[in-house]
Amino acid sequence: MRVEGDFIVINKWLLPFSWLYGLGVKLRNMAFELGILKTRSFDVPVISVGNITVGGTGKTPHVEYLVKQLKDLFHVAVLSRGYKRKSKGFILANERSTMPEIGDEPYQMKQKFPEVTVAVDKSRCHGIEELTDKDKKLDVILLDDAFQHRYVKPGVNILLVDYHRLVIYDALLPAGRLREPLSGKDRADIVIITKCPKDLKPMEYRVITKAMNLYPYQTLYFTTLEYDKLQPIFGGEPRPLESLHADEHVLLLTGIASPEQMIHDLKPYTKQLTPLTFADHHHFKPKDIQLINDTFSQLSEPRCIITTEKDATRLQNAENLSDEVRQHIYTLPVNIRFMLEQEEMFNQYIIGYVRKNSRNSILVKGKDDHKSSNSHHSGNRTRTISFRDN
Repeated sequence: MRVEGDFIVINKWLLPFSWLYGLGVKLRNMAFELGILKTRSFDVPVISVGNITVGGTGKTPHVEYLVKQLKDLFHVAVLSRGYKRKSKGFILANERSTMPEIGDEPYQMKQKFPEVTVAVDKSRCHGIEELTDKDKKLDVILLDDAFQHRYVKPGVNILLVDYHRLVIYDALLPAGRLREPLSGKDRADIVIITKCPKDLKPMEYRVITKAMNLYPYQTLYFTTLEYDKLQPIFGGEPRPLESLHADEHVLLLTGIASPEQMIHDLKPYTKQLTPLTFADHHHFKPKDIQLINDTFSQLSEPRCIITTEKDATRLQNAENLSDEVRQHIYTLPVNIRFMLEQEEMFNQYIIGYVRKNSRNSILVKGKDDHKSSNSHHSGNRTRTISFRDN
């Protein structure tokens, strides 16, 4: 499958293989439903963030958003499998942990939030056991990329759906990018449409809301991406994104699943944008570093390189980056913003869930005046959103 403009193109000749793949996934899900494969609950609040597609839906920015909302009120831990790390088993990150040891995303998380517990374990059940045994004061665990890890039953299951690749129009692997049938979305308590255009029209909200066809117990949210100042990787002063000159040649260096939104968002700031894209979680080899050096040297001046925070973790220790590249390479920190004034409703529900279910709930009551939104999953229909035409 590929995306052309706003249309998802399905490789129809691969659909027979998708049917076989889907049969295997359905059998696995049936084994969980029948209790053949066991799902475990834990006595600590667990919030899972993930997707049912291959490719980026903005998991890391959304997990970081949850961390920011919870870290000043509760003792928070983030548990990831540590994709493509060089180690095995359970590892509790500390200030000496390296990117190869724990993976690029957990490393990024620990660097940004040193006060938050970050751990990696391929087995989420074992990871939760280790965390709760080691820290009796732990209030909540955030599971990164665990929507399909059904051995754990989270208290809140958050499904992320890329606006540019809505699951309702997709197909199963290998013809499309769905990792399981569309019915998998029914396990979500919260569905978030991510990477929405900032100028999304009210009619588009209505169309997506209807097309997603959620159940009464599910709530639909919409988020968009926002960017902080450009941060130099190898020293120097931060730059506002607005400081880019219209004639400044930007090399956008990415090793993420979906760079399309960044390309779209950067185009208003420069007339000259050259994407240099690698696979998600790409490990930069010497030949890649040489390609970066050569590509940048060929750009007209003024020029700079912009990359993602995740890619920066893999470039910081890269050898043979030219001095010119080191002087002009910046990361572009990404945040998310809720649309339709939904932020307060989301925050109240998440904070209320943790407070109500925390092992230390008596200790944390009264830390702030937020109240749980008990009506979040109530009623006889999907929670409705009011739209006003501009």
